[in-house]
Parts: sequence; C-alpha cells; structure tokens
Amino acid sequence: MGRDRCSGQPWLASDAHPNGHECAKGAATLHHGFPNAAHQLSTPHSDPEEETKMGLFGAEERPGRHAHGATHHEAHLDAVEAAWLGLSVGTHGHRHLRGIGKCGPRRWPKSRLYVSHGKRRGGRSRPDESLPDRREALPGAWGPGLQPLRKVGSASGTMLLRAAWRRAAVAVTAAPGPKPAAPTRGLRLRVGDHAPQSAVTADTTAAPEAGPVLRPLYMDVQATTPLDPRVLDAMLPYLINYYGNPHSRTHAYGWESEAAMERARQQVASLIGADPREIIFTSGATESNNIAIKGVARFYRSRKKHLITTQTEHKCVLDSCRSLEAEGFQVTYLPVQKSGIIDLKELEAAIQPDTSLVSVMTVNNEIGVKQPIAEIGQICSSRKVYFHTDAAQAVGKIPLNVNDMKIDLMSISGHKIYGPKGVGAIYIRRRPRVRVEALQSGGGQERGMRSGTVPTPLVVGLGAACEVAQQEMEYDHKRISKLAERLIQNIMKSLPDVVMNGDPEHHYPGCINLSFAYVEGESLLMALKDVALSSGSACTSASLEPSYVLRAIGTDEDLAHSSIRFGIGRFTTEEEVDYTVEKCIQHVKRLREMSPLWEMVQDGIDLKSIKWTQH
Repeated sequence: MGRDRCSGQPWLASDAHPNGHECAKGAATLHHGFPNAAHQLSTPHSDPEEETKMGLFGAEERPGRHAHGATHHEAHLDAVEAAWLGLSVGTHGHRHLRGIGKCGPRRWPKSRLYVSHGKRRGGRSRPDESLPDRREALPGAWGPGLQPLRKVGSASGTMLLRAAWRRAAVAVTAAPGPKPAAPTRGLRLRVGDHAPQSAVTADTTAAPEAGPVLRPLYMDVQATTPLDPRVLDAMLPYLINYYGNPHSRTHAYGWESEAAMERARQQVASLIGADPREIIFTSGATESNNIAIKGVARFYRSRKKHLITTQTEHKCVLDSCRSLEAEGFQVTYLPVQKSGIIDLKELEAAIQPDTSLVSVMTVNNEIGVKQPIAEIGQICSSRKVYFHTDAAQAVGKIPLNVNDMKIDLMSISGHKIYGPKGVGAIYIRRRPRVRVEALQSGGGQERGMRSGTVPTPLVVGLGAACEVAQQEMEYDHKRISKLAERLIQNIMKSLPDVVMNGDPEHHYPGCINLSFAYVEGESLLMALKDVALSSGSACTSASLEPSYVLRAIGTDEDLAHSSIRFGIGRFTTEEEVDYTVEKCIQHVKRLREMSPLWEMVQDGIDLKSIKWTQH
C-alpha cells in the first residue's frame, strides 16, 4: 500500500477492486460515489517526468489510454448511460485532464475523467464506436439549451438526471439472475412503469424489484389527455436550463423566458385565428371561464345586469352565474332540445337591452354535441352583446376562427389538447375592445387581467400543444371518426336497447355517450376495470345523481343512470377500441342476465306501465 505524494492519503490495495485497480482512499468516495469525479491509475507516480511520460496531461496519448472491464464501468457515468440506453458495456479509452489544486497539476484527486466518445471540451480524444452519441441514440430528445450529459461543467443542469440514471443502472446491475425482458404493451392492458420515486436520494442501495404494473386502457380523453412527447421535448429546456422569470427585464435569463412565452402566445393565437396580444395565459379553462363571465358582468354592471347561458354548460360556468345571481345579476338558463342543441330563436328572444354577455360552450364535455357557434356569434354581434364560448373540448380538435365566428371571449385548456395540466388561456377581443374586471390583484402581469408569474415551461407546453394540434387536426379528426364509427357500430349491432345521447350529426366523434338500458352505469364501470371510462363529467362523476346534461336533453332517469362516456383520442388504437367493445358487450350481457327488469322486458312487460311502490 503506497501513499499519495500530495495528500498523503494511503492507496487502497488492488484487491479492494474487482478489476485490480487502485485509488486513493480520499478519492474513493468521489470516484465510486459519483461517476464524473477523480480517477486513479493502478500505480501512484511521484515523478513529474514519469507522469508526463505516461501521458497523464496529454503529452502522449497512447500511454495515457487504458481499459477497464465492465465491473469498473458499473460505477462510471457511461455505464449508467449505457444501461439506460440498453447498450452493452465494453472497454473503451479514457484520458485524464489536467487537474488544478494546491499541489499543482499533479494533484490526482482533482483530475477529471473524460470518456473518448468523440471530441469533447478539455482535450483531444479519439472517437469510440462502442457507444453511440446520445443525440443519435435519442433523436428528437434534445431541445435548445440541453447539453450532453457527459460534458464536464454542465452539472447545474444535469445533476438530477445523472443521479436518476446512476440509481437506475445500479438497480439493473445489482439484480440477480437473468435480466427481465423489456415490457411490451399488450392488446388489453398497458404495462406501466413502477411507482414514481424521487430521483434525489442518498441511499443507493438497490430496492427489491417489483413486477410490472398493469394499467387499464385509457378511454377517457374528455377528462384529460396524455402529454404528447413533442410537447415534452419543447418543455424540457425550460424545466432545466432556461428557468428565468419571464417578467425579469434586467438579464438574459428573463429575456430567454419572455421570448419563449411570447412564442407560445403566438402559437395559441395562430390556432384560433387571433392576434397574440389577445391571448391571456391562465391556470386552465375554469379560471378562464370565471374571468370571462364574472369579469365582463362586473365591469359593465352599472349599465347591464343580465346574462344568458345554457342548462348544459360546464359546472364552472353554471356556478359562476349562480354567484353573480347572489350579487344581484339576472341570468337566463336556456333549455336545449332533445338533440342537445339550443334553439336560436329562443336565444334571440332571451336577449334584453341590458344583456351584457351570452356564454355557450362549443363542444359539450359529456355528450360531444357541437353548438352552432357561428350563428350564435352573428346574433350576439347584431344585438351588441358580447359572446363567450367555453372551447376547452373543441380547440385543436375542430377548426375555429374567432373572427369568422364573431367570438369575443374564448376559454382554452392545456391538458385537453395533449398539453400540460395547470395551464390554459383566454382569448379577449381587442377590436372592438372587450373590458373585463380582473379577479385577482398582483403585479399586473398579462395586461393586468391575470396577475402572477407566468409559468414558462407550462405555457411553452401549451403553445407546443397548439402547434401540434394545428398540424395534426385534419388527420386526427379522420382517424378518430373512423374509430368512433367502429365502436358505435360494433356495440349496437351486438346489443339491443342501446341509445346514443346527443345529436348524431352535429357531434364531435371523439366523445361518445351511450346508455345501456336495464344496466346500472356504475356496475358496468366497475365491471370494465380493464378500461378507464367514466359515466359523465370528471368534475361531477363522484355524485350518484344522474347527469344534469342528460336530464336537460330529456333522457329518462333510468337511461341517464346507465350512461357511459367513451373518449377516443390521438393515441387510441384500433386494438384498444376492439377490446373495449368486446368487454363492454360481454359485461352488458352478463349484467342484464342478472337484472329482473331485463327479464320482465323479455317477457313483454312494459316497464312504464308498472306503478312502483316504496316499502
């Protein structure tokens, strides 16, 4: 056992490492605890000339290059990355860069290790073809500002990711026996990852490996949508490197975030044909609806105290109107026809001289009915009444243009269009100008209408989601229409007494609401545990009361209780639709065989003629 000339630390014996190399005791924790730290050769050198001869500082490249086996690389950054990429770990060249410390360039623990995967900062190195460059291995995973994880000096942006990959590699290499095959997505169930764990932990001990988690198929895209990978790619740089406050005007960090925020504003505006200055970022469609309804009503309360909406609006619209009624406003709740569409003549008749706002949603979130937005906009424009529409379920799915449709205010949600949760936007027309009273006080951001720091990563994700939606809208609509028709036809040809709720023509195909007579909807949902479905709005599905939307279109209470909403989205496959149809038919038949009502119907008894008594 020797000693380090600079630090005086004893060297660990060669039997301390499986591959026989030695390192200073003082550097052992750094070397084996963090992949990108000091590294030692097998023999300590005390002669500077000998060090130079060995090529430690780049004098000669050949002697300075040495190889280690897979055991050594298990604790090395590139083994971590290789394990993460699923690549084999072979031997490859290292070179040691000049360290700087109290003992000058010969202070070993300060030397840095660099893997020769092509030219890197800090010295020459020969490319090694055993491990591909991360940029080639993961095309599209690099956004602006994201640097390669091997680069020395980028620890501030990549420390968390390095720790996570290191922990994953340790878990993989420490697992006994043959490595499990990569999980594959089956026809029926999605194979999910393990339960989320923190990436930052001091304990590097490998946890016992759990089996794959089977998750249901997702058919509830009206509640929320998965994040599109292209949206995640756009967000990542602003979660790691570009973290400045977009309202900081005195340095580059703020300028970078502000530029990204304004680009996202342009992307949202382009999707709906608006001016970027008319887009206000919010936390979601609920806040946007509150700003539109309460903001307009309160600003014009001195002259106009009447509002109009429909009975099938989202809960946040109806509750906003109820809160205004408590403040002395008058609200007209228009009924809808059996199809779910409002009567335009009733709308015209309901408009009064003191009406300030009409609010009608574009696509209903429970039955998928599309309202005649352009005609409503024309009526409101001719009567000098502002028109607001909740377009959370329509933006990015059907073509919308705020100028052609004469829309004055529009609510948008990020997580309904494959964007992140917690972000949305409201369109507020500038010419003719619509004035709103702000709901919250603060720093006056977003033209004073929505104070608070704009979350740059989230709005970047919203903008990217809008841009992707604009590109994919036509293709998505055709594909979703085909899958919806497949689902409806296969269910209805195999099951009698199935009713589709809502207008079949003026309808968004991705939202299908079916009522299965003589079957309790909650029982069917519990039976279909392999498929994520809902019986209505996610905001009200916890209630056992029948949907207020189905009651508004005149659905019988027993049918309203037996309704199921099927959501088809961008990532839904034919196999998932076929599996959902198969299981739905199977369980409806089973539940009907257990139902006394179904038996009575089969015997020819008219259930409506029966007078039921309570006991």
